[in-house]
Amino acid sequence: MTRTDPADPLAVAARWADPAGWPVRLRFDPTERWYARLATTDEHEVWALSWLPGQGTDLHDHGGSSGAFLVVAGTLTEETVSGGRLRPHPLAAGAGRRFGARHVHVVTNRGHRPAVSVHVYRPALRRMTRYHLVAGQLLVAEVAEAGVAW
Repeated sequence: MTRTDPADPLAVAARWADPAGWPVRLRFDPTERWYARLATTDEHEVWALSWLPGQGTDLHDHGGSSGAFLVVAGTLTEETVSGGRLRPHPLAAGAGRRFGARHVHVVTNRGHRPAVSVHVYRPALRRMTRYHLVAGQLLVAEVAEAGVAW
């Protein structure tokens, strides 16, 4: 798969980068991260997320789905496990990351401005496992199912 491949999940995310074209209105929620599904096909689904400063995810995977996310506005920090600890990777607007089916990460808005991102999952997201990192080891904390937890 190349960067110009129209099926590339990062290319799909880029096609959804303008909130003016979304079927839902972008919102920011002061109590929790806002998210909405923008599209679903046989190949993938697309989600929009907004992040106020300090908002973030738990340490999680995507239940066997691969994909990508693109920062549309603001800055997000993705932390991945390496050598038994979390390693930060700041991503400014326009930056994105592809990820495989076994990718585990935390994403947080550590900045001072709101952030917006677009996420693509292949196949569609059906479950996510949340983890705790204890003494350098990932321990399952919860398995969340689509339609129940989100």
